[in-house]
Amino acid sequence: MTGQRAPLVSVALISSAALAYEILLMRLFSIVQWHHFAYMIISLALLGFGASGTFISLARNTVAARFELLYLGSATLFAMSSLVSFLVASRVPFYPEAMLFDPAQWIILVTTYLLLALPFFFAANVIGLAFTRFPSNITYIYAGDLIGAGAGSVGVILLLFLVMPMTALKLIATLGFLAVAAAAYELRQGSRIAAAAGVLATALWLLPASLQTLQVSQYKGLSQALRIPGTSVAMESSSPLGLVTVLSSRQVPLRHAPGLSLAADEEPPEQIGLFTDADNMSVINRFDGSATGLGYLDQLTTALPYFLSSPRNVLVLGAGGGTDVLQALTNDVEHVDAVELNPDIVRLLQEQYGEFSGRIYDNARVDVHVAEARGFVARSETLYDLMIISLLDAYGASAAGLYALSENYLYTVEALEQYLSALAPGGILAVSRWVKMPPRDTLKLFATAVAALRKAGIDDPGEHMVLIRGWQTSTLLIRRGTFSQADIAALRSFSEQRLFDLAWYPGMQAEEANRYNVLRQPLFHEAARALVGPESESFLDAYKFNINPATDDAPYFFHFFRWRVLPEILSLRGQGGLPLLEGGYLVLIAILVQAIIAGAVLVLLPVMLPVGRRLSPSHGMSRMRVFSYFLLLGLAFLFLEIAFMQKLILFLSHPLYAAAVTLTAFLVFAGLGSACGRWLTRRFRASLVVRAATLGIAALSLLYHVVLDSLLTPWLATPDAVRIALTVLLIAPLAWLMGLPFSLALTRLGEQARELVPWAWAINGCASVVSVVLATLIAIHLGLGVVVILAALMYALAGRLFPIGTTVAGRRQVGALVT
Repeated sequence: MTGQRAPLVSVALISSAALAYEILLMRLFSIVQWHHFAYMIISLALLGFGASGTFISLARNTVAARFELLYLGSATLFAMSSLVSFLVASRVPFYPEAMLFDPAQWIILVTTYLLLALPFFFAANVIGLAFTRFPSNITYIYAGDLIGAGAGSVGVILLLFLVMPMTALKLIATLGFLAVAAAAYELRQGSRIAAAAGVLATALWLLPASLQTLQVSQYKGLSQALRIPGTSVAMESSSPLGLVTVLSSRQVPLRHAPGLSLAADEEPPEQIGLFTDADNMSVINRFDGSATGLGYLDQLTTALPYFLSSPRNVLVLGAGGGTDVLQALTNDVEHVDAVELNPDIVRLLQEQYGEFSGRIYDNARVDVHVAEARGFVARSETLYDLMIISLLDAYGASAAGLYALSENYLYTVEALEQYLSALAPGGILAVSRWVKMPPRDTLKLFATAVAALRKAGIDDPGEHMVLIRGWQTSTLLIRRGTFSQADIAALRSFSEQRLFDLAWYPGMQAEEANRYNVLRQPLFHEAARALVGPESESFLDAYKFNINPATDDAPYFFHFFRWRVLPEILSLRGQGGLPLLEGGYLVLIAILVQAIIAGAVLVLLPVMLPVGRRLSPSHGMSRMRVFSYFLLLGLAFLFLEIAFMQKLILFLSHPLYAAAVTLTAFLVFAGLGSACGRWLTRRFRASLVVRAATLGIAALSLLYHVVLDSLLTPWLATPDAVRIALTVLLIAPLAWLMGLPFSLALTRLGEQARELVPWAWAINGCASVVSVVLATLIAIHLGLGVVVILAALMYALAGRLFPIGTTVAGRRQVGALVT
């Protein structure tokens, strides 16, 4: 080690590539599978970090003798496996939909885990080996690790605006080879290794194009649509917000009209399909500027508000391919504000498909805004006569519970309050949802609306709502005011002509429900009547699905699962009842169980195997205390990171900004805090610094939990740059403190029990995986605030455990982790 310095540059580059790879894999698997399976696969693949610490612990003699070979080899294998592992894993015939009846899918799933864990294992090896070899520089190595990771998190998001996901994957692998070259120079291993890394990086770009094609699940909407004769992909565009695929059909016309009346006598015009991440289909309608051929728009449940009022100023949230905008224009509204999150979709309608769509987004009566819905409403000073939110998710995925893990701030109590406050007197909020059986979405939306109206001080919420349903969709109208008898008459006439069922209006009688799309009992009306009445709480508790109102603190609108219904659902397996399992939520439970089991094995191996039992620290370091300390830090760090990332989505008005800004700020400032650790311990005792840091983290996180919303609200209307800067300023002190406890404790281990450094790295890695899953589970059931409180308690407890060992040599240790 003479003359060697800690390889800080290569550590930073590998960390940057590894975090960029993690985020990109989530994006890639969201395309080829669904969000929740991407979540499952990547979460467990991250156990590669825990496996790395276990490997270094058990191979410590080899590590000491062959550090350079292992370090350079791990960096090289990360670069190679980051591309190869995904290419192989994506071609394994994994069908998660068949897991409950095909045991082979579980074997394939484990194979996928192992393949995707390899890059993370090798990346973690690089960092863990540096910790082990250079214990006196741990604070700087950890700083390089975190700052590099922060750069990677924002870098890959920016990159995805410029290139397709597979190109981004090759660039990340190239960055891995750049890290190999940097390591060769840092460790003084000569230029040949750097040159070899350059050759391998070049070879990545010569792979056949056939290997770079994403293999999308046959169960996703795009795959199914492509089976129709004459369909083909016309073009694709990609960004961090999704892969947008345009589908044309030359032989069989596309006909997409969700909620169309069974009595409709007019077909939709020629349509072009839009898919986001190979699912979530919407369409662009051919439009020549006249209403001719668009009569089908008046046969949808979404047409209801135009028959009850004559709105002049309309806001469409989630405009997509423009069907809701077109519906507004054909009803002669004076002005439409169309809000769409994905700029690629807006660009399609303005440029490539401008002529086909009749340039509706360039229409003089339409202003299009690329923005997040609630952020736009918060900043807008306009009062609207009608606000529309229609079907922003795919029916199949929604019905199968695939959105159960997705945070959604569009359908919370606070969101509906905000929308209602942006309506003119007498204005209407119209929200359409898919009809599922047994009823879930529609009833949860109705319950949320009741809660929002009551929170706004309205004692009789039923007077402000009407609800209808067709065979596929439902539409709920919430008025800033009450519905008149003339409105009720128009509602009845509209529904009767189109064979839509009335589910609720003020004064509705039970016999008026369930006439056309007949159910065994009028479930929607009975539920609506209960929810607006005094027995609403008992009805919510007794209902078989979770239809309690979603809130900003627990924004999981699509979580409907209740454990007590599981036996009944399983008994219906042979009758097609499996979609009622809400697969996304059960996946979360499966991840947690698997992560705990795998993590426990990885943590216990170094102290249970014969070679591990020789890890007997000469300074009497308490392994139980080491285990507890690093476990708490691993859990608490990500608890706070996840909670604040979610809390800041609303303030930053864009989930992408929230992810990029908060993740980067937490990692970079934590890295800067770690870099200051050595300077602080030269002036103060390490135990004082750690305890002050952990208490500071606990106090500051609790303070933010209490005052954050009121602190940020006055700044909602400011430009993006101001809100981003304020977010960074708020995160900076908290993150800076969070960088100290881990690096200073690892430095203490390096000084007193060097052989425990990789074991602590394994504990932290395994805890981090469990933390991500556990934080989400707690947020679903108890809210994000509880996640913050638990993190604060864990940090405070960790501070009490430092110093993490004693200096009394030979002290007898007790317990399975200690002997």
